[in-house]
Amino acid sequence: MADRNGGGGFAAGFLIGAVLGLAIGFLFAPQPGEETRRLLREKAEQARERAAEVAEKVKGTAAGIAKKSPAKTEEA
Repeated sequence: MADRNGGGGFAAGFLIGAVLGLAIGFLFAPQPGEETRRLLREKAEQARERAAEVAEKVKGTAAGIAKKSPAKTEEA
């Protein structure tokens, strides 16, 4: 039987990859160091906020699945 997790693992992996890609891109960008560090801090804060949003969404999905699961097992 297929194991479904609602895409939470994919979303987390995608977000981590995006953050790492941005960080590497900024490190090799032709900008002064201070400006690059400021941009990295801003992007890290945005990524942290997005990660929190994704985590809340995953928690909500998991809670919904958990609510439905006991009813389905009683039917079987």
